[in-house]
Amino acid sequence: MRQFKRTENYYKTYKNFIEKNTMLGPNAMWLIEILSEKMDLQPGMRVLDMGCGMGLTSIFLAKEFGVTVFANDLWISPTDNYQRFVEMGVADKVFPLKAEAHALPYADGFFDAAISIDAYHYFGTDETYFPSIYGKLVKRGGQFGMISPGLTKEFPNELPEKMKPYWDPEMYSFHSANWWRQLWEKTGIVDVTLAESLQDGKEIWRKTADFELHEADTENYLTLIMMTAVKK
Repeated sequence: MRQFKRTENYYKTYKNFIEKNTMLGPNAMWLIEILSEKMDLQPGMRVLDMGCGMGLTSIFLAKEFGVTVFANDLWISPTDNYQRFVEMGVADKVFPLKAEAHALPYADGFFDAAISIDAYHYFGTDETYFPSIYGKLVKRGGQFGMISPGLTKEFPNELPEKMKPYWDPEMYSFHSANWWRQLWEKTGIVDVTLAESLQDGKEIWRKTADFELHEADTENYLTLIMMTAVKK
């Protein structure tokens, strides 16, 4: 598995903070490091971190790239996240908000980039969501980036029998990179610049989450999907 040099520095310098603020799915710090390498993030940019969880990805973006981050999550208290941002010295660059994905309080074209780590699949599979809501938030020439749990290929008919005992209904939002590419491209709003399964995606995912499901995935369907795009 690849090395995560930026993330390793956080685990060394902020070990207690990282361990105290645990993550629920695949290691979000690893994933934001991978995604950020595929995007052009510059100081002063306004970035939406959609589904930020406990804000670790937002902290990373602010510290590493000097961007201003709007840390949006539905389930984690913005007050708790604000305290984390204060503790990490980024309260002047990261702003916590609580908003449901279909009722976002942002102006059209407000952001230079919109990023989502381990979250977009929960609300973005509806064909109308990207063109009607999410795609409007980023200005022309701005960037989109996401990494989510997904599939190396779509299931041909039904779930593999061994995976059924560990399959949650929410997991029907898992799709292949090509499925996601088509979903965004057909809107005509963006040029998709990258859509692929992450190298070592399955290994990265199973390090921290869904262990039994991965053991049952003997046909290697599970992976992590990365996609980037530029607004036309």
